[in-house]
Amino acid sequence: MQSGLYVVGTPIGNLSDMSPRAIEVLRSVDLIAAEDTRVFAKLAKHFDIKTKVVSCHEHNEKNIVDSLVQKIQDGMSIATVSDAGMPGISDPGFRLVRAARGAGVDVFVVPGATAVISALVLSGFPTDRFTFCGFFDEKKVREDNKIRHTIIYYESPNRVINTIKVLASVMPERQIAIVREITKIYEETIIGYPADLVNIEAPRGEIVIVVAPAPDKKMSDEEISEIVNDIVSGSTKSAAASLAARAGISKKEAYKKLVNK
Repeated sequence: MQSGLYVVGTPIGNLSDMSPRAIEVLRSVDLIAAEDTRVFAKLAKHFDIKTKVVSCHEHNEKNIVDSLVQKIQDGMSIATVSDAGMPGISDPGFRLVRAARGAGVDVFVVPGATAVISALVLSGFPTDRFTFCGFFDEKKVREDNKIRHTIIYYESPNRVINTIKVLASVMPERQIAIVREITKIYEETIIGYPADLVNIEAPRGEIVIVVAPAPDKKMSDEEISEIVNDIVSGSTKSAAASLAARAGISKKEAYKKLVNK
């Protein structure tokens, strides 16, 4: 193998999605840096990969990247893999790639399945512009609502119902797609407005939430009044911020509507 860093995508569920090139690279490199050596051991056994493996996860990535890059500079070929999907996408990997780029060593990509793109395609929502926001963060959702095109989140099954409730409050006019267990036996996509999905049975497995773009037209005064009635219990300042985020209007315009209510 040519000396360098190989960023290798692995299956996100269905082992048949492992590419022949990925198998060949992982068998041929001098060393594999894996997010979890135990998880990778199962993949290695299935595809008869016997290459030496070291850990490279979020807790040790900062400390190990320099030594890995030095090995590449000394002539080794090293592959990096995450537990599933493409390294660096809400997984360890980008620091290693950045360090390799900084050191001027060759970096190659061996593409594989990615839950972000797979869920986006399955949703049927516009794909010309989208923003991946990582794992859902309730503290940032109002700021996220300023993104008017498609938004994508990762979420865990034990939090997904609460997340739907938050989206029903902050983004009631935007449809969402709850995509779970991508490429696996129980793959499922549930689409609807958040308020219509808050009472569904909590989805299990690996979950991606895709949020449709905001409607082109602003809400009517009647629709905005309904939101006003829902949020006036708090301070005027916080209510104005909430109204602006949910109605797609400026905070100044929202404040006037609250004051004139």
